[in-house]
Amino acid sequence: MGALKMSVRERRRLELLSRVKEGVVTLVKASELAGISYRQMKRLWRRYREQGDSGLVHRSRGRVSNRRYDQEKKAAVLARYEERYPDFGPTLACEYLAQDGWELDHETLRRWLLAAGLWQSRRRRKQHRQWRERRAQRGELIQMDGSHHDWFEGRREWAVLMVMIDDATNRTYARFYESESTHAAMDVFARYVRARGLPQALYVDRDSIYRCTREARIDEDLRGDTPETQFERAMRLLQLELILAHSPQAKGRVERRNAVFQDRLVKALRLEGISTLDAANDYLDATFLKELNRRFTCRAREQGDLHHNLPEGLRLNDVLGWQEPRQVQNNWTIRWRNRFFQIHRQHQAPRLPGHSLFVFEKLSGEIELRHNDQRLRFTELPAAPPTHRPATPKGRPQSSTPADDHPWRRSYKSNRIRQSRQAVPVGSASGNDLTGTTTKKGTLLTSQQGDISKEL
Repeated sequence: MGALKMSVRERRRLELLSRVKEGVVTLVKASELAGISYRQMKRLWRRYREQGDSGLVHRSRGRVSNRRYDQEKKAAVLARYEERYPDFGPTLACEYLAQDGWELDHETLRRWLLAAGLWQSRRRRKQHRQWRERRAQRGELIQMDGSHHDWFEGRREWAVLMVMIDDATNRTYARFYESESTHAAMDVFARYVRARGLPQALYVDRDSIYRCTREARIDEDLRGDTPETQFERAMRLLQLELILAHSPQAKGRVERRNAVFQDRLVKALRLEGISTLDAANDYLDATFLKELNRRFTCRAREQGDLHHNLPEGLRLNDVLGWQEPRQVQNNWTIRWRNRFFQIHRQHQAPRLPGHSLFVFEKLSGEIELRHNDQRLRFTELPAAPPTHRPATPKGRPQSSTPADDHPWRRSYKSNRIRQSRQAVPVGSASGNDLTGTTTKKGTLLTSQQGDISKEL
């Protein structure tokens, strides 16, 4: 006698009908305990008496489903997957397969791939994190992060994708750059502001671009100022709150969006044959971001948009850039990144030499010199200006040796004369001439005593 496979529900019905057969419970009571109608219980009771235990097994077990996909279509889909989308996930692969003419559910494809060994289930052990509710309105908080990745899969060098995502709606903006730098952060922020307005707050990581790591200088400490990066200075002038995250999970929305880009965008760039940053940025603006925001943008809890205009009197180009103080030299020049600028004569009134002014370099590379909120005219020099030194008279080389009558020499000559007098031998024939007198420091040259007395 073979084994009979039954589900938990079928075994429960078998137990109840066995008690009905023994006369312990009635058929009406058994239907109530099984949670089915009396008519259904009567049909089960009839099959149980005619076929025994096997009459309670579901009749569709072991049969092929009427909704099963055609085996030729399954083979064609798997062949297309291996040929064109071998590293695509089931969900993303279904979207591209639909464009190729094969419509099927992503769970169906996932089961097919698992059975064929073309996909592995990814289960991660998740740590406990405190959930943070989304902001209520658009523009209330924007998360920004740079994603370093091999976006072009070896067709060019690695690049960074600067991503900005609205915390309330998941609406995303992104752009490629060579590296995550101050220029990249300011440029993508400027493009976002020109398109949608200035947000209320910006959520970033604790990179040195956004947080100054050095200690305050003496002048900053005396003024009570804290050191800040160029990006921090720009956000302060724009009156925008800059929030620094303590972990990647704290800004999880932009981190998860980075994962979406690293999966979908990499494959899209491969299919489009894109291998340059300019072409990739054009594809982002024209196609990818529009489709991404159409599918994955959610509705904010409250209506309204908190994006706003710039503070009065400020222009974005005048804020985003590099600004540092430089001292004006006596020749009315300043030095900035090994470049030299000559201030025009029309600015003589402020007496700038010896004082500091601010050099401002915009994102476009344009240079401005500012002194007390006044822009100065200048000309860039082709090379460093020559250093002026006092000329030396011809035929007379300049010497730093003091003259014979210099006050520094007086004590030295007095000691020499005193030593020469002590060196005169006793009983000498003449006290006026000193010839070849020997002292502790050597032999003194012949000298007249009158001359020595005169020098004393």
